Amino acid sequence: MKVLVIIAHPNLGKSRINQRWKSELQKQGDGVTVHALNEAYPDGVIDVEKEQALLLAHDRIVFQFPFYWYSAPYLMQKWKEEVLTFGWAYGPGGDKLKGKQIMLGISTGGPAFAYQAGGYNNFSMSELLKPFQQMSNLLGGSYMSPYILHGAPSLSDEQIAASALEYAAFVQK
Repeated sequence: MKVLVIIAHPNLGKSRINQRWKSELQKQGDGVTVHALNEAYPDGVIDVEKEQALLLAHDRIVFQFPFYWYSAPYLMQKWKEEVLTFGWAYGPGGDKLKGKQIMLGISTGGPAFAYQAGGYNNFSMSELLKPFQQMSNLLGGSYMSPYILHGAPSLSDEQIAASALEYAAFVQK
């Protein structure tokens, strides 16, 4: 199985978690392609044909990002709007991603208990991630369970290293 991990993080080089995850994924060999949007497109101008070709060449698509304002960072949102086009990814004739596995790799600043009914954020992560699940449905994909690491600011280097190994195994299972 060929896995494409699309990373969006405006400060990836300073991210303790997403940078560590990226480094671990890059050790995985030919089966995993790591694609950092902010590095590929520092000017925000996305090469749609290149991105669509990457999607076609892989079986599983993983969107990796820090959970910002209950969604993905801006560049990933822009990427989705420009790359997942009507007639290509969905709608009449838009079946190019049909059958692809769609997965999320997410880090949050808040602790796990903040993401549940009655918690600080009022909703569970499952509820907050419904737009991504629906995106997968619209594309004709298979939505896989997300990998979520909560409490980013309070994690030790050892916990982050362990999560990187776990995450790399998770995206390939």
